[in-house]
Amino acid sequence: MINWLKRYISLPLLIVVGFVAYVLFFNENSIMRSMDYAAEIRSLEDKIAQCEDTLRHYEALNRRLDSNPEELERIVREHYHMQRPSEDVYIFD
Repeated sequence: MINWLKRYISLPLLIVVGFVAYVLFFNENSIMRSMDYAAEIRSLEDKIAQCEDTLRHYEALNRRLDSNPEELERIVREHYHMQRPSEDVYIFD
């Protein structure tokens, strides 16, 4: 058994295997960290897409409010509970 180990497993082979293991698993740019970074990148890209959708919604709302005064009045009355001087507003929760 020891003769077989001496024949097939040498010091340079152990050094190369150790170096490859270090580079793959323990290095600053290891496979595990690369997979973690890739998952974080996907998560951030999904968040960016969601924010872009929200941005498009509010840009369209802003264009509608600029061009349509009735829409502006409706939004202001709904969100800020504003009223005309001659009317009463009742809020139901």
